[in-house]
Amino acid sequence: MDAGDGSPATSPLDAVAAAFKSRVVELQDLVLARSMFPATGVPDLKSVDASVTAMESQVQDIRRCLQEELDAIPKAKKLIEWSLKQQEKLQHMLANLPSGMREDVFATHFEQSSSRMQPECFNFSSSVPEYNECELKIKEEPVAAPKKKGRAPAPRWYISSEELDSLSSYMRGRLTLEKVNIAINEVASYADVNAHLVTCPKQKLSADVFDKALELRDIAATGAVKGKPFFLEVDIKGPGLKLDNTGKAILTVLRHLGRIHETRIGHHRVFLLSKQA
Repeated sequence: MDAGDGSPATSPLDAVAAAFKSRVVELQDLVLARSMFPATGVPDLKSVDASVTAMESQVQDIRRCLQEELDAIPKAKKLIEWSLKQQEKLQHMLANLPSGMREDVFATHFEQSSSRMQPECFNFSSSVPEYNECELKIKEEPVAAPKKKGRAPAPRWYISSEELDSLSSYMRGRLTLEKVNIAINEVASYADVNAHLVTCPKQKLSADVFDKALELRDIAATGAVKGKPFFLEVDIKGPGLKLDNTGKAILTVLRHLGRIHETRIGHHRVFLLSKQA
């Protein structure tokens, strides 16, 4: 095949087309030669036929490769679309991250996992924020369990300043963006602890949490809760979220913005955490 004689800039299809054109010219010459010399023309025609057949096979291979590339284009577009959505989520989380939590995030999970850029890099461990009027900082939750392999952490879908500003003044009250987002981080920590107690083997449960773990498993098995991260009203003990007027206002805002959903199972008030769409 003479396609390899083309310049490096020549495309494979152009080379194949040129080779076909050259073979057609040779075929025309050989047809004329056959009429003039029948005895010697047949072998030459067989040789040309074999060459044309080989080129047809190569063209089929090229078409198959092109089809594979065309089939891969929608998958690549979908991957790009998912990557852009994930980028938007990460930028949203970073833009609305409470200032009291930024230092710990950048010093640990964000810097260590930036190369992977997976949702887990924004799992703020099981830390619970401690809030007072002068300072916002992270306080480690002593009962929180390490993330179990195969179980995703509870979602931490922080609100933006635009969402907070869109609320009516009576609903927003004196709430700030940091107070609400710290509460989101805290309730996610409650949900992580409950998920650990639900999935932890009974023989590994300590006596002081055994009864609670059994009760949580019954709640987790109900249709309204099954497979969803949740926490109970009795789990709310601060420091960032308490069952006072401010805490109740925060829960109202979270329900209104779709961050949590509420249901009642038995005598418990159960809150389900929503994942970002």
